[in-house]
Amino acid sequence: MAEHIISGKREPIPDFLPGVALRTFASTECGTQAMSTGTVTFGPGQRLPYHKHWFSEAVTVLEGEALFEIEGRCYHLQPLDCIHIPAGIAHETVNASDRVPLVAHWAFASAVPTRDVVKDKFPREEVRSLAQLGNPEYIARFTGSAGYELSEGTKFYDLFAGRYGAVGICGGYGRFEPASSLPCHIHDYDESITIVEGEATCEVMGKRYRLSGCDTAFIPQGMPHRFLNESAKSMAMVWVYAGSEPMRSIVDVRYCAGSLPWKKPQ
Repeated sequence: MAEHIISGKREPIPDFLPGVALRTFASTECGTQAMSTGTVTFGPGQRLPYHKHWFSEAVTVLEGEALFEIEGRCYHLQPLDCIHIPAGIAHETVNASDRVPLVAHWAFASAVPTRDVVKDKFPREEVRSLAQLGNPEYIARFTGSAGYELSEGTKFYDLFAGRYGAVGICGGYGRFEPASSLPCHIHDYDESITIVEGEATCEVMGKRYRLSGCDTAFIPQGMPHRFLNESAKSMAMVWVYAGSEPMRSIVDVRYCAGSLPWKKPQ
């Protein structure tokens, strides 16, 4: 299986509702087995009514502000906030603004994006404290989150993972300062990387790709790759793994550059 580069510049596809449009990046079409990713754009004031999935879902706000209702529990999310919704939990999403669009990145623990409409009614409850116990959803607030450095000039934030209730997917946000990069590495599962700010260079076994504007790279399990910021401005990504916790195994940089032939471990 080879890597795939999916353009972020193609037009979203209108959903079954006016004012809501989807783009799919990684999915069964490019060879993923257990996850899919994409973006959803809501026009001002638009909503996606109550529905549920039979797999984990994580939604990260990219632009605008969102209102999420999870079986009546209401949350207000701002850019780079993330919500994980477990399988079988009913929820709806609303663009909190009546003036500007809402754009969010979604990740499913299924290679085929599907949803089931829910007609149940739920009493509305404003959730003011994330410390409330017993609710199955998990909210990661980006403001105030502690990131970690994977290499000099980078900062990473885990937004959803098995430790927060996700099953079969994990992911987060990574920021690269100019001239920074990750070491060449592999994963034991497929990965989707969407560039949400600036311009990135994706290096995969001697091939180099320029990505920007929500361009997305799908990297299959066990394929050496790395991302570099060769521009003069910051670069940022939303990454998703088809596994419940992040894992990276560092390998010789020559595998990424293509100067050393790669044989996938058995």
